[in-house]
Amino acid sequence: MAAYHLDSKLAQEIVARTMKIIDSNINVMDARGRIIGSGDQDRIGELHEGALLALSQGRIVDIDDVIALHLQGVRPGINLPLRIDGDIVGVIGLTGNPGQLRQYGELVCMTAEMMLEQARLLHILAQDSRLREELVLNLIRTEELTPALTDWAQRLGIDLNQPRIAAVVEIDSGQLGVDSAMAELQQLQTLLTMPERNNLIAILSLTEMVVLRPALNSHGRWDAEEHRRSMDTLLSRITERGELRVRMALGNFFTGTGSIARSYRTASTTMMVGKQRMPEQRSYYYQDLILPVLLDSLRGGWQANELARPLERLRATDNNGLLRRTLACWFLNNAHPTATAKALFIHRNTLEYRLKRISELTGLNLDNLDDRLLLYIALQLGEQG
Repeated sequence: MAAYHLDSKLAQEIVARTMKIIDSNINVMDARGRIIGSGDQDRIGELHEGALLALSQGRIVDIDDVIALHLQGVRPGINLPLRIDGDIVGVIGLTGNPGQLRQYGELVCMTAEMMLEQARLLHILAQDSRLREELVLNLIRTEELTPALTDWAQRLGIDLNQPRIAAVVEIDSGQLGVDSAMAELQQLQTLLTMPERNNLIAILSLTEMVVLRPALNSHGRWDAEEHRRSMDTLLSRITERGELRVRMALGNFFTGTGSIARSYRTASTTMMVGKQRMPEQRSYYYQDLILPVLLDSLRGGWQANELARPLERLRATDNNGLLRRTLACWFLNNAHPTATAKALFIHRNTLEYRLKRISELTGLNLDNLDDRLLLYIALQLGEQG
């Protein structure tokens, strides 16, 4: 028997379509001779001995009135084996006078086999898609490229030597019900696949997927700006196409062992940090958020607690946040006093007073590079908290 199995849903679809060809009841039996599709619903589940004959003998079996009396679950008609690649997967039966039905039987059988072949091909494509997704999930979760993964990729026609960069695509939560979420994600997956057929895509959850994009351009070079433009174009196309609101985050490009897993981790963290710091934006890039992304690994650890101590002392006294906003603006303007004072609409003397006050409260000397760096990192961690 063929590896593909005829199911009741497809059997009933075959019945519905073929009964439009001929004015006769049609039954579809599986490889065990059970009726799994019929124009007469009362016959579903019955064992059809005429089908068993067609299955065992591998030929068309005519059943007349006399023969029908001696067989179980059989009425006069004609039974034709259904084949895929030469293997019998079931039987289609037409109820009526065998002599009158034979001229239609082969046409009905051909239609049914065409539907079977189409279903089998779709099954193979779906299976291939699932295997590709599972491969992607393994690639983003492991640092080691095992022989099994390499063999798996080769069988799917995927070149693991091709450099790739990870992007995370996220649908805003709350937009979709559970019933429609997967369908929407699959449509989005198709949209991400079709323009750039070499993308590898996997759905991570009902609101998130990962895309492994070829990293090098047509000249064999890594071009971060080219990827940025491509992502912005893709985001615009997705937005224009439907009502879904999506965010996209592009990770860093790595080479060598575990490069895909590392790229995915940077993309995932870039998404998280980007949403915290710039919730109004829809696209985030690792290159724009390198420091906060790298610092994210400190979150919740003792190092982060130690780094936060000076800022906590400042926060305890700075009730309205004036000094923290001043400090953030000062760093934003690269510690340039004139630019900072201008941005805050204050006099330079006022700025100098505030900076001196910050030094007193934090116990850090803002003229010292190490102290300045400690305070800057503390601010960065504070924005992610």
